[in-house]
Amino acid sequence: MSSIRYFARFGVTEALVADALSAALSRGGDFADVFFQHRVSNDLALEDGAVNRAYTTVELGVGVRVVKGDQTGYGYTEDLSPAALRACAETAAAIASGPARPAPQRFHVPSRLPDRYRLQTPWEEVRPEAKLPLLEGVNARVFAADPRVKKVSVHFRDEAGAVLVATSDGRLVEDLQPMTLLYVSCLAEQGGRREQGGYNVAGRAGFDFYAPDRVDRVVREAVARTAILFEAGPAPAGELPVVLAAGSSGILLHEAIGHGMEADFNRKNVSIYADKIGKAIAKPFVNIVDDAANEGARGAINVDDEGNAAGTTRLVEDGVLATYLHDAISAKHYGVAPTGNGRRQGYAYPPLPRMRSTYMLPGPHKREEIIQSVKKGIYCENFTNGQVNIGAGDFTFYVKNGWLIEDGKLTRPIKDVNIIGNGPKVLEQVDMVSDDLAIDEGGWTCGKDGQSVPVSQGLPTVRVASLTVGGRGNG
Repeated sequence: MSSIRYFARFGVTEALVADALSAALSRGGDFADVFFQHRVSNDLALEDGAVNRAYTTVELGVGVRVVKGDQTGYGYTEDLSPAALRACAETAAAIASGPARPAPQRFHVPSRLPDRYRLQTPWEEVRPEAKLPLLEGVNARVFAADPRVKKVSVHFRDEAGAVLVATSDGRLVEDLQPMTLLYVSCLAEQGGRREQGGYNVAGRAGFDFYAPDRVDRVVREAVARTAILFEAGPAPAGELPVVLAAGSSGILLHEAIGHGMEADFNRKNVSIYADKIGKAIAKPFVNIVDDAANEGARGAINVDDEGNAAGTTRLVEDGVLATYLHDAISAKHYGVAPTGNGRRQGYAYPPLPRMRSTYMLPGPHKREEIIQSVKKGIYCENFTNGQVNIGAGDFTFYVKNGWLIEDGKLTRPIKDVNIIGNGPKVLEQVDMVSDDLAIDEGGWTCGKDGQSVPVSQGLPTVRVASLTVGGRGNG
């Protein structure tokens, strides 16, 4: 019985894969792998009750990577014929110059992968007629929730497909990878003023993901996050204590700190963490993980895009930097095992060390205790965008929704706030961590070196002792 199941429908066989790897190693490469990908994405969008977009995107192709020392040769093709695949492999092999190495003729298939995105019904079996009522219902409910709502946009996406990774050391693995996303944006008007907000949910899940309580939350949050902007004012400016709310504040952890822990930046000595392994970088109650095992999360994977097992990587333990996020190349450089973080956007791209679900573990404090500890500061709830210098960790983030903290209480909503700082220094200044960890359920996508991959992130409520707040009010 063939070890290739999903991709057999496209004529992919072990013999085809072995032939490609043989061509990839024909000029003496140290290592080679092939990465097949098939993905069918369906997008459906509604604006003010009418369908304004509906389309399907189909991706099918294969990438061949050859590694020689620290150099990588890469080729890809959408033609899965033996001749095209061999030509692609020979292109990638040009990175090396030496005698051919033998390719595997038989492959080892892992006996059992984790099952982190179990579906009741595959997306291939869900017709558009079943999806449209969901979008129409959300649209109607957002309009009905607040008479100030004047415009609503609803975007729905589902993805079905699979990847196959085979390596020159004889591993072969297939993984079926679903995904879905629902994004709602609304524009409201009051007294001639307009405000816009929204909410979204995403996960590696099927149509049953859209249970009534989740859809209720999407409607409620989209309207509430927009309506409160009419009451919100400017934040004070200056150096202030900043409390980051549980959940989506994890964007700061991801962008300003997590990228600095990706091993390629450290191998190239461009990360501030390049000499910090085994050293204290935070308070002893700070623990940070990057996790592939959150079932159904957007950042969950059963196996990484190099065919390595993907589990939970403890990046910071008791305030000490324990490891980096590794792909196969960086793991070999550092003499450690890969951490299952080799990821890529698709078959046209080589893998890089990338995050999956990155979050801080719960700490010893309570949310109320943290807010009560602040005499004057701000509470950041939702972020919309930002800029980060990955190597140094310098960042600017835009806070869409937040609150002013005065005498230990949340007193009034604020908006249009920039917080400015340096990720590693902010981590050092995290002096309180709550026990209320929340993994954000939104559709986060991480960009790096021109590649985008789905990720998740989270945070408990934390206090940063001092951070530059770029508001417009008096400090």
